[in-house]
Amino acid sequence: MRKLKLIWDFRGPDALKIAEHHEKHLKEFIVIKKTNLQITGFEQLNTQHSIAFMVVTDDEMKPIRDALKPHRGQLYNE
Repeated sequence: MRKLKLIWDFRGPDALKIAEHHEKHLKEFIVIKKTNLQITGFEQLNTQHSIAFMVVTDDEMKPIRDALKPHRGQLYNE
């Protein structure tokens, strides 16, 4: 089954702190909705741009996308 990485972008001097905090909410969502995958994370791309992400399966993508409104998505390669 295909895995997709849903991504939320944060920019500015506090981007890393915001992305780290956003990941906590993604983990809470996973517990509440009992999703199949439990992969989340955050990354600093540069000093002004960080992301939070959640990995979902193809069948989960649409309802989670509609509920959480990620900024973008891409195929997830482990």
